[in-house]
Amino acid sequence: MTSHSLARLRRTEPFIGTWLSIGSPIIAELAAASGFDWLLFDLEHGAHSDAVLMGNLQAIKGSPALAIVRVGAPHPDLILRALDWGSAGIMVPHVESVEEAAGCLQAMHYPPRGRRGISRSARVYEYGLRAMPAPADLPPPVLFAQIETLRGVERVAEIAAVDGVDVLFVGPADLAFDLSVRQNSDGLDYETCLARVANAAQAVGKQAGILVRSLEDIPALRSKGFTHFAVESDLGIIRSRYQQVLKETRRGCA
Repeated sequence: MTSHSLARLRRTEPFIGTWLSIGSPIIAELAAASGFDWLLFDLEHGAHSDAVLMGNLQAIKGSPALAIVRVGAPHPDLILRALDWGSAGIMVPHVESVEEAAGCLQAMHYPPRGRRGISRSARVYEYGLRAMPAPADLPPPVLFAQIETLRGVERVAEIAAVDGVDVLFVGPADLAFDLSVRQNSDGLDYETCLARVANAAQAVGKQAGILVRSLEDIPALRSKGFTHFAVESDLGIIRSRYQQVLKETRRGCA
């Protein structure tokens, strides 16, 4: 992680990452070496345990790629451990209110801003071999607030305005599903929701991101104002390549 990478993340320019859910440190190391700007380690739906996450973060040490950890829920202990182990930031699913965003920030920041506990023996301080800087001298951790429900979209302008929220990140599958099962008095469709998220971010100088289903969607998403993309996933790439190889092999054997 570098200060240059953190500065780029907070600027309005394409910032390209990928989704890591298998838990392999080899894949994490390869993804970082391939040149992605950021890597998402998924603790919500992925196979990462605490021990596996630590190994993955160690595998990308020295890389300019930013490590972002998606916790399964905004529990302070999960957020604390991810940051102590070296994550540059946290992604929190299903953020639907200012209060939820503020609670995440409390867990992410040391006093006086937050309530994060201090451990000088944490990996991020080289297990006590490196002096812990004063909290004011530390780079602030990054918060990706996931907007993936109708309720979140309805309150997205308020969430975007919270100091410390860096990226409004759309979870497309959850958002599409939520729109299909909720009563939607405003008649918001999926594309309108995307535009509302991007506009809310732009209005307060924040960034809008999304997990990209198809690379062909990127130009349209860019035109809406999205800048931070998670493209593909380790599992998705392996799955699609296996299917392609098997299909071509069977065709060759026919």
